Amino acid sequence: MLLVHIEGFLEVARLNSVSRAAETLYVTQPTLTARLHALERELGERLFVRARHGMRLTDAGRAFMPYAERAVRALREGRRAIDELETGHAGQLQLAAAPAVSTYILPAVLENFVAAHPRVEVAVKTGHSEDVLRMVLSDQAQVGLGRALRHPDVVLQPFYEEELVLVVAPDHPFGRQGKATMAELGSEQLIMFDRTSSYYEITHAAFLAAGVSLRGMMELDNIEAAKKMVERALGVALLPRTAVSRELAAGALARVELSDGAPIRRSIVAMRRRDAGEPSGVVGAFLESLSSTRIEA
Repeated sequence: MLLVHIEGFLEVARLNSVSRAAETLYVTQPTLTARLHALERELGERLFVRARHGMRLTDAGRAFMPYAERAVRALREGRRAIDELETGHAGQLQLAAAPAVSTYILPAVLENFVAAHPRVEVAVKTGHSEDVLRMVLSDQAQVGLGRALRHPDVVLQPFYEEELVLVVAPDHPFGRQGKATMAELGSEQLIMFDRTSSYYEITHAAFLAAGVSLRGMMELDNIEAAKKMVERALGVALLPRTAVSRELAAGALARVELSDGAPIRRSIVAMRRRDAGEPSGVVGAFLESLSSTRIEA
């Protein structure tokens, strides 16, 4: 049963005329008549009888009509759903994000994306960057957000460069003078977070490059706990700039410049399977929103 057969049936029923329906459908009258006969053969019943004032539905035609209307409507809605999917206006988007990204970066991105694409259903899974990579490779996520992990089957698209900044309690001597050296920092109690994260690795690498040994270190499992310890003057910390922007603005923490240390940065990227091809639909729309959203820091 072809769609053109059903559309032809509905148009003849609406206009009570094969010739007028053929004009509306931009086909010849013999073509439309052949379509109607093909539909009747498939159904095994006559759908029209010729009357004085045109074509009239038979009992079988009247019984079939609501189902034909429903079928055409469903197919048109399906076609519209595909069009919306291709343009990114509707569909499902599965994301995976590293903890710091999902907490401090992703909310602003999703706020803009959801506002522009309210009919897209978004699901977010979290895990360390290695977990995010695995989710992308196993098709559990269409896009992964985390640090740049190289893999031959994955394409990386950088979208943000995160900087670690030194923060202290406002009344700390470093806070009053506004700057410190790496050697001075080495004599402080350093508060670290999440031993499995890349932030932990690059912080240690920065002290190693400067030839500085740490006097003491407190290891916590998340950034929020680290911030609370610094606020209580229990130590100092190198934390992602996005993670401390509110505390700095509110005066709960003070930022200190490292006068002799190189900026500590890492690239945050979007990961996609290489065999997924060029991004389109909801994925393309999300990546565009990702690159255009201004991330406050």
